[in-house]
Amino acid sequence: MGRDYWEEQNSQNDDDTPKVLDCNGAELNDGDSVTLIKDLKVKGAGTTLKRGTLVKNIRTNPYNLEEIDCSTKQVKGLVLKTCFVKKA
Repeated sequence: MGRDYWEEQNSQNDDDTPKVLDCNGAELNDGDSVTLIKDLKVKGAGTTLKRGTLVKNIRTNPYNLEEIDCSTKQVKGLVLKTCFVKKA
């Protein structure tokens, strides 16, 4: 177990970092814009977000890679599942 072994292990860890992906498999990052692919009823707000709604300036959740934090004109402080959005 020489130096080459540890360098190889560290380089593998850099490539294996989990990524937040949209419904098409595109990587999502903080500050990206996404579009809804389905009408979504928002619990507690009594409103429906329509398909095609553009959501700007998303924030990824490092603890749950299947959720993003965002705000829309209708609803502030919204959490969306990544399976319902695509990168704009």
